[in-house]
Amino acid sequence: MDRRGLKYLVRSLFITVTVFTLLHCPARNAGAEMITPEKYFGFEPGADGMLFNYEQLIDYLKVLDGESPSLKLVEIGKSPMGKFIYIAFISSPSNIENLRQLREINRKLANDPALDEKELESIVKDGKVFFMATLSMHSNEVGPSQAAPKIAYELLTTEDPERLKWLDDVVFMMNPCHNPDGMDMIVEHYQKYRGTKYEGSRMPGVYHKYVGHDNNRDFVTLTQSDTKAISNVLSNDWYPHVMIEKHQMGSSGVRYFVPPNHDPIAENVDAGLWNWMGIFGSNMIKDMTQEGLSGVAQHYLFDDYWPGSTETSIWKNVISLLTEAASVLHATPIYIEPNELSVHGKGLSEYKKSINMPLLWEGGWWRLSDIVEYEKSSTYSMLRTSSLHREAILRFRNELCRREVEKGSTTPPYYYILPASRERQHDLGELARVVYLLKEHGIKVYRAGADLPLGQGCSVAKGDIVIPLAQPVRAFIKEVMESQEYPVRHYTPGGEIIKPYDITSWSIPLHSGLVCEEIDARSDGLESSLELVDWGFSFLTGGPERNNAAAVFFAENNESYKIVFRALSSGLKVFRLDETVELNGTAVSKGSFVIPIDGKNFDKYRRIRKGLLVEPLYIDDDLAGRLCRDDLSLDMPRIALVETNFHDMDAGWTRYLFDSYGIPFDPVKTDRVEGIDLGKYDLIIFPDNEKSILMKGKYESRGGYFSGSYPPEYLKGLGEKGFEKILGFIDEGGKAIAWGRSTALFDGSLSIGEKEDKEEFTLPFRDLSQEMEKSGLYCPGSLVRVLLKKDHPLTLGMGDEAGVFFRGKPVFATSIPRFDMDRRVIAKFPEKDILLSGYAENISEAGNRSAMVWLKKGKGELVLFSFNPQFRASTPGTFKLLFNSLLLP
Repeated sequence: MDRRGLKYLVRSLFITVTVFTLLHCPARNAGAEMITPEKYFGFEPGADGMLFNYEQLIDYLKVLDGESPSLKLVEIGKSPMGKFIYIAFISSPSNIENLRQLREINRKLANDPALDEKELESIVKDGKVFFMATLSMHSNEVGPSQAAPKIAYELLTTEDPERLKWLDDVVFMMNPCHNPDGMDMIVEHYQKYRGTKYEGSRMPGVYHKYVGHDNNRDFVTLTQSDTKAISNVLSNDWYPHVMIEKHQMGSSGVRYFVPPNHDPIAENVDAGLWNWMGIFGSNMIKDMTQEGLSGVAQHYLFDDYWPGSTETSIWKNVISLLTEAASVLHATPIYIEPNELSVHGKGLSEYKKSINMPLLWEGGWWRLSDIVEYEKSSTYSMLRTSSLHREAILRFRNELCRREVEKGSTTPPYYYILPASRERQHDLGELARVVYLLKEHGIKVYRAGADLPLGQGCSVAKGDIVIPLAQPVRAFIKEVMESQEYPVRHYTPGGEIIKPYDITSWSIPLHSGLVCEEIDARSDGLESSLELVDWGFSFLTGGPERNNAAAVFFAENNESYKIVFRALSSGLKVFRLDETVELNGTAVSKGSFVIPIDGKNFDKYRRIRKGLLVEPLYIDDDLAGRLCRDDLSLDMPRIALVETNFHDMDAGWTRYLFDSYGIPFDPVKTDRVEGIDLGKYDLIIFPDNEKSILMKGKYESRGGYFSGSYPPEYLKGLGEKGFEKILGFIDEGGKAIAWGRSTALFDGSLSIGEKEDKEEFTLPFRDLSQEMEKSGLYCPGSLVRVLLKKDHPLTLGMGDEAGVFFRGKPVFATSIPRFDMDRRVIAKFPEKDILLSGYAENISEAGNRSAMVWLKKGKGELVLFSFNPQFRASTPGTFKLLFNSLLLP
């Protein structure tokens, strides 16, 4: 080759390399100009004493979105307080450009069991592993969200060939904060006390509009908008293949937990998912330990049985993992002496080098910056593993889809059937709600198109709801539709039982009070008749006409109460039947509601019935005139809902329920009771809480009290004077409702008045649960059966029995009253067959004991529940017991 030819060749190669670099490495070129997190925030994320809030975090990611073709920020929903929730998609520029096509590949892999081998080969070749991380849903666990900017920046500016390969193979879906409202609350509280002796103190109240730390307990019932947003990404929108939920835990144990989890595990889940979790977790502990990050442990403390968000995504065929970092005081470092380090629970019996923690952390300073480094390392390990096994993970997702559909077609049960008639189903409104909930979870729901026998004495009626199990998310369907049976495991053969980590029952039909039949025989006739239910499903047959005189709402339906509370708040009159009557050929039970309709209030009535799922009964003037008597009219009660300054989650769930049903109330802090006029209320409600917190504003332990790291201005309770004021309110005609631990307020010796006017008394009930615990009663959170008192104002709209969510205490015994007191047992545990779903030990100890009592003192009344009637808004089957308590005449 001559000189001119060589010069031409060199020039051509230079141009080719330059063009290739410009086309294939825009992220690196853009990255050179990107603003660093340190420069943007004014400090390095993880620095001692420094936190950025949610808005600052999202604004920085928006800047990166504008500067890099490797990041796309997508809105996925809103928080309960109206903040936008996002996913930051981070990958190679070509993957970001092709997100729509890649999402379609995900959908096919997740949902299509009939892909032929040629198409499967094609989409596996083109597909990418979608790896989703949800950060800091528990907002006092600030580390994961504070690490998010550094992770994003490092991935977007990397020139490391290995990391660039990750971004070619993987689409990283980073939810920078699962709980935006709580993040802002925590940061604001931390900054308020920064530089004072109370820096790093606990924030009073719940770090969420409603549910606080319980937000990861909402992934079955999907009551909260932030939960819905994340669930929709998993179930209906992006179908990620791998997900991780990042948390923090206590400070004095291991530094970082990675999977695999400990026993027990959910037994409906395919074995392959557990194996993949083991691969990811083993790689994490290997990679992190190799980087010198000590104190990483696995097979420790956290099981994979209870329904936290990670677990429910496992039920939906997602390789799902959890990490937990040791905490600091938000952004304030802590020093830990070596002899303060300890472990407890499953997997580690002592804080020593072991197979589950091969590299010890020896103690010393622990900082937010340490947590940030551990979060970065664990995230990069997940990306590395996802890239390494890209094809296998994509194939596995479709293999699992095929296996689950095949299992649902060949292994009983084959269908769950929910009757859809008033004769067989107690609450049609709850049935309609469950249909929508299952559809939100990505489940196909059908109606039977004909009356058909199914064998074994079972049949289906036209219109009944049918859920076939031959669906890709069969494991999820079975988990949420069946009665739970805790998989008992022991630390040693025949030895101590591994106790449940959290609750042990979440059966949607049982918790909703619905009849649900499990069908163990296939039926071609049924399957050929099935009609897919769309989003317009309801039991509505028409609408009100202006010539209707009144609407009658059945007491059996929860949504009737929603309409009633809306009507009363809107100024409409509402009447309640005091006997069962037949109207237009339909039996209408005692306790049902009548709302008159005329020309003046017709439009208002149309507004309050918005969202109605069950048609009321419309009647004419003659019937309406007979039923709408003054002595049957209802008034909206004036309600005080007592909350403490502690992390009062049950009160938050109660606020959520009341807001959802249009029930007006005033939240009243315990330390304000002494100074307010209780006369402006008709009833006072005490959600589940410790007596010591309610009375003293402190925890009680071993005969003493401790504050729990709250600033001193929040460590106040009712006090003796505040509580005497409540007792006086009841004595003078007020009403009180309490459940769970709060009922202890009214147990034992009480008094009203002072000196010579002082009255000492004991209400005619007591709690037996301490004695029963000594006899072995243990119930961590299960659905149990109670028998209800018939024809009582508190049980209107209920059947003869109900499933209630019970945690082992209290258990009531009543006694013969004296003076101006009285009592009635409203619900009691039966003598046998008590447990409906979940786990309990020696539950027979509660047999024939009282679970709900009505008490009278002076002119007032109390209603006490041993169970939570609104537990995590997941027990609609007992909502009416609470609503009837509010409407008690």
